[in-house]
Amino acid sequence: MTTHSTFQQAVLQGIPQELPPLPPYDPRINHAPKRDVSALTLKDKKLALANALRYFSAAHHATLAPEFLQELEQYGRIYMYRFRPTYAIQARHIDEFPHRSKQAAAIMLMLSNNLSDAVAQHPHELITYGGNGAVFQNWAQYLLTMQYLATMTDDQTLVLYSGHPLGLFPSHPEAPRVVVSNGMMIPNFSKDQDWNYFNALGVTQYGQMTAGSFMYIGPQGIVHGTTLTVLNAARLLEQRRNGGDHTPAFTSLSGKLFVTSGLGGMSGAQAKAAVITGCVGLIAEINPKAIQQRCNDGYVQVANVFSDLELLIPRLRAALQTGEAVALIYQGNIVDLWQKLYDENITPDLGSDQTSLHNPWSGGYYPAGMPFETAQAMIAEQPQSFKAAVQATLCRHVELINAVSARGMYFFDYGNAFLKQAHDAGADIDTPDGAFKYPSYVQDIMGPLCFDYGFGPFRWVCCSNDAADLRRSDHIAAQVLRQLLQEAPPDIRQQLQDNLLWIEQAEANRLVAGSQARILYADDEGRRRIAQAFNDAIAKGEISAPIVLGRDHHDVSGTDSPYRETSNIYDGSQFTADMAIHNVIGDAFRGATWVSIHNGGGVGWGNVINGGFGMVLDGSEAATRRLQNMLYWDVNNGIARRSWARNAGARFAIERAMKKNPQLQVTLPHLVENTFLEDIFSHPNKQQ
Repeated sequence: MTTHSTFQQAVLQGIPQELPPLPPYDPRINHAPKRDVSALTLKDKKLALANALRYFSAAHHATLAPEFLQELEQYGRIYMYRFRPTYAIQARHIDEFPHRSKQAAAIMLMLSNNLSDAVAQHPHELITYGGNGAVFQNWAQYLLTMQYLATMTDDQTLVLYSGHPLGLFPSHPEAPRVVVSNGMMIPNFSKDQDWNYFNALGVTQYGQMTAGSFMYIGPQGIVHGTTLTVLNAARLLEQRRNGGDHTPAFTSLSGKLFVTSGLGGMSGAQAKAAVITGCVGLIAEINPKAIQQRCNDGYVQVANVFSDLELLIPRLRAALQTGEAVALIYQGNIVDLWQKLYDENITPDLGSDQTSLHNPWSGGYYPAGMPFETAQAMIAEQPQSFKAAVQATLCRHVELINAVSARGMYFFDYGNAFLKQAHDAGADIDTPDGAFKYPSYVQDIMGPLCFDYGFGPFRWVCCSNDAADLRRSDHIAAQVLRQLLQEAPPDIRQQLQDNLLWIEQAEANRLVAGSQARILYADDEGRRRIAQAFNDAIAKGEISAPIVLGRDHHDVSGTDSPYRETSNIYDGSQFTADMAIHNVIGDAFRGATWVSIHNGGGVGWGNVINGGFGMVLDGSEAATRRLQNMLYWDVNNGIARRSWARNAGARFAIERAMKKNPQLQVTLPHLVENTFLEDIFSHPNKQQ
């Protein structure tokens, strides 16, 4: 039997009838930290066991029950390590996956890529990124889901409840093949401690933004977003230094310093983005395995990793003096790095933070003044002491940022809940009127420059897993962007130019990790024209296999998040979630291959609702109809909402869209002058 057929047989069997041997725990793999389950009662533990054992025949319960209980008590979760497949989980050619539905095979490719050792942060715990962004809760769910996908037809839909495959239901070819929800809780049960409790019971999970919807493509996705963010942050800083007269259009940050922290599954992109933009990126990371992974990716050079600040500072000064584009890594706590920069009178141009502060008590952020291993042990053994130490570190962290910012640094929150967690810790992060001292990067940068105009993270994956197809798709996307640049109004020419430069350099920047995937920011027109060109190329055989379209949920329409994606909406609706819900419903009946809706991605459980999709292009006329219909809604839904919130860029974008398509009719706001409102409240009895 060939390796190829062995893999297919393993997928088709689902959960094996005979128990496989229990594999040894592999310490070489980056594992999730132990979760705190001290709050679980005896009754809770019995319930967690019963929930886990229901995947298996009663004949195996006597063997599995003590094993699963040990996992729960030792790791804080029941992962079912015994059932982790022996075959390599990775992106493959779409035809290597056993299937009756080509769309289902594409989904198998995507979820396999999310769990690949080359992509996933904690692959043995089924966690893709962010410390707790899971594809599934346990290996039984993975095995069942793969079996369902391998056997389903285009007249069925698979339903996933927080990783649990509820089953295949009769459907039709125009319906989504998979519908995913993650962590959708009754509102009063959406607090941090609720996630830990219900996840330990095995009834919900944190799908992050793209892990639980199978759309993560490795760090490349956020490399691009970080590149645009850092580039435009530097432009904004330069504009302010020049009195705000104009926004410079430079494309290199040579000689500028960007200081941040985090090299995990998402934050690891910061090192690569710093080099692409031409600046010196100075990044603190306390986990040596995270640093090693970025070295393996080629995003970081081993020679540029320092554990001694006395050696790091001379290297930093030399890089700044020569204008070198480089990522310098401090293996240690970010607070110690900020303190050293302050003492050395080194003022960065830009500062931020991208530790996983959406997950502060389970390894997303570490207290200063103690070894990494000690802090790891405290998470489960002394959770309250760990929390207190984290909050004390956050207060010190903010104190140093305030001091360095006073010298001229532009600091922004990078959407990791830094400002909120610092506020909750009692840090000096608030202004007298109750706002945060520092903006979210969406408020200042990505919201007004990109999201309001409809520009967001459009991504695609070549199902052949062939670099030649990706190269061809890069060329096609660049051609479309050049055409759009010739037609574009001045308001969006910079966005198009930045993305054209990105796609022209993408292959040389070696961004691929796992699947042959790419990302760029595009508006509604750009996404539809690029997707149509891909579909035409597949039909002609110029691209050898289908392409999966998708996006990060971090986009124009997909996410309601008052501390990030919708933080530049000021009419009070930033705390509502109607947009995300309508987005995923609308995508579902307009032709998406799969749709997902999540609680908690990016900024923490209970703080955001976000939706995503995947769409398979196969060269057919049906794919053309779906892409034109669905992508149009997926973007313009959010622009219309942002326009109603009185955002000027969104008003421009939606009026432009209505002129191009008479079927689009959007309610526009009548603007009220602030002076009028002030006059009303100054003279409440004044008659008009």
